[in-house]
Amino acid sequence: MHSAQQHPSMQKNRIAIIGGGFGGIAMAIRLLQNNIQDFIILEKAASFGGTWRENRYPGAACDVQSHMYSLSFAPKAGWSRRYAEAPEIFDYIQGLIADFDLARYARLQCEALSAAYLEDECQWQLTLSDQSTLMAQYVIFASGPLHVPQIPQIAGIEKFKGKVFHSSQWDHQYDLHGKAVASIGTGASAIQYIPEIAPQARQLYVFQRTAAWVIPRDERLYSSIEKRLFAKFDCLRKLHRARLYWSNESRAVPIMQPIIMKYAQKLAEAYIRFQVKDPALAQKLTPDYLMGCKRILVSSKYFPAFNRSNVELVTEGIQALTEHSILTQDGKERKIDCLIYGTGFITDPRIYLKPFHCTGLHGIELKDAWKDGAESYYGISTKGFPNLFQLLGPNTVLAHNSVIFMIEAQVEYILQMMQLAERTQTQAIMVKDQVQERFNRQIQQMLSGTVWQSGCVSWYQQDGGRNFALWPIYTWKYWLKTRKLNPADYVLLSKSKAGRAA
Repeated sequence: MHSAQQHPSMQKNRIAIIGGGFGGIAMAIRLLQNNIQDFIILEKAASFGGTWRENRYPGAACDVQSHMYSLSFAPKAGWSRRYAEAPEIFDYIQGLIADFDLARYARLQCEALSAAYLEDECQWQLTLSDQSTLMAQYVIFASGPLHVPQIPQIAGIEKFKGKVFHSSQWDHQYDLHGKAVASIGTGASAIQYIPEIAPQARQLYVFQRTAAWVIPRDERLYSSIEKRLFAKFDCLRKLHRARLYWSNESRAVPIMQPIIMKYAQKLAEAYIRFQVKDPALAQKLTPDYLMGCKRILVSSKYFPAFNRSNVELVTEGIQALTEHSILTQDGKERKIDCLIYGTGFITDPRIYLKPFHCTGLHGIELKDAWKDGAESYYGISTKGFPNLFQLLGPNTVLAHNSVIFMIEAQVEYILQMMQLAERTQTQAIMVKDQVQERFNRQIQQMLSGTVWQSGCVSWYQQDGGRNFALWPIYTWKYWLKTRKLNPADYVLLSKSKAGRAA
């Protein structure tokens, strides 16, 4: 096993994990717990952490409860609050790295640039950014869907002489005190940092293209007694986690039954009117689409920020930037010192995987296989790409519960796939074409009639409106469907290139 410091020009590992965020860490821990040590974690940054390493903006926090946003097989009893903030989640991740000695299995600051499947050998050949090559039998994409910032194209941006940064690349050295700040976007990141920077800025302009549904956050801390009880009696911690899980699952009911969501929306509308003093402003902050069609956000601080005299909501479109100001379509000019992109991430894998060349059977490129839309089987395996697995792949991201639950189910399923290949003394496993195609027809059928397909445009969709991101029903159903692999869904391949049905 090569350590993070060693960079041989050619290395061989049984398993290559791309990404050192939650997915990659979960996969690595379960490999170790199954006594599999022949793996490598490739991480392009200098440390583990994924989105929780990148997103350190003021107020950054998770919108899933702490005890659900942690690994069931590596839990933490002492979470400080109901919804953990970014530094605490990052510290939890660093604790996992130390507890399982994962740095020993990693090559940091080493990005996978391309992957090519060698059919004769049933091996993947990875080209890395340190100019070395890695051969691996299995490759696991654990890079996650939220790591390439979405930067809007604004006319005149090259002329602007002020400070510019994206929320995921926050410049903590830049002092916002006394500055006029423009923040573009009202998504999950923006609603967290806007209340934090509003008291600092002399003037804060919040540019809103589409209003967001925002519900209150449980801000309570866990008491020292609760933390001690969770640590001493693991059954209590598990019971608490189970209660959180099922309360989250109940949120899927109005998602699948939009008529129920219309009633829940009335409460959210009342919440906006209660928190925002100016009725006209409250109206501008109230979305015109069915609640849940776009991601529902969680904050108790966002709406009150607009009661401040130094915060202005701007709903007119941006026309251009000048050296020191931002112009809107109505001709109004606002002087600014700083521009912050709270515009989220590129979520369509056809776009964010574009620089990564991935070639499967018969020379097919992954981006060509996905030219009509990203799809796979349970978000894990893709036809034509043997031994290539993905965590949080197409149609397995959630809008109502913890993605950690999905990651864990996928990790266990990947272990089963590798075990099946080993048990049958074959070298590669690949989903059958017709199995993947049937599965994706079913997914799209299940999505029709949900709030996500009720008419708005969201990051869950590709151009044309097809939802490539979300799992459409309860997560316990996903767990049931992936709990036991069906060998008949797969083709097994050997080095002779002769494939045979499992």
